[in-house]
Amino acid sequence: MNRVRFVAAALLTGALAVPTVTAVAADAYGGGAHAWSPAAGDSGRIAVKDNSKDGDPVKTEYYRTASPDTKRTLWNHSGPGTTSYSGDGSRVYKFKACDENYGNPDDCSGWVIP
Repeated sequence: MNRVRFVAAALLTGALAVPTVTAVAADAYGGGAHAWSPAAGDSGRIAVKDNSKDGDPVKTEYYRTASPDTKRTLWNHSGPGTTSYSGDGSRVYKFKACDENYGNPDDCSGWVIP
């Protein structure tokens, strides 16, 4: 009976030690902006690419688990076809992609959860 308890305890400990949540790649498109996370295989990074040729910058607005009430913005001012990456940090848990429209509302996706 002690052996059964030991095996059950070992299996339970092993099951709890295995991560049950893995980062799932998610994409958002708003106008000519394309944002995704995890970026570069890291759930603490996000990227935004400019897919338009309108001359306006693109951005991604996002939140991290370590500061859930702080909205962050990653801009890409480098032009069409370029990608900007955030620095590493806690996991990105919500984001959207936006194409800047000076003087008019931005073209944004809805919020995406990776």
